[in-house]
Amino acid sequence: MSIERSTGNVFRDLGFGPKEARCLTLRAELMIEIKRLIERRKLTQSSAAKLFGVTQPRISDLVRGKIDLFSLETLINMLARAGIKVELRLARGGRGRSEQAA
Repeated sequence: MSIERSTGNVFRDLGFGPKEARCLTLRAELMIEIKRLIERRKLTQSSAAKLFGVTQPRISDLVRGKIDLFSLETLINMLARAGIKVELRLARGGRGRSEQAA
């Protein structure tokens, strides 16, 4: 059995490029926060849809983890509708300029 060391990003480990992996990670983090909010407030999918300003099938897709159906902008807007402020923090990476620009 061969074991490979993780890159620290599951999407990179699955073969996605650096930019796409980071975007997918951000989308996944926002989706997890929305799902936690639904669970904490004990919302039905219907009531969650009203809160987030989407349809019930969209909430079903989110809960099922269908990440490819949600953009960062959509997820941020959903959280804003629920009164959650999403902040962006920029930091320099530990890699060279060529990868930062990628």
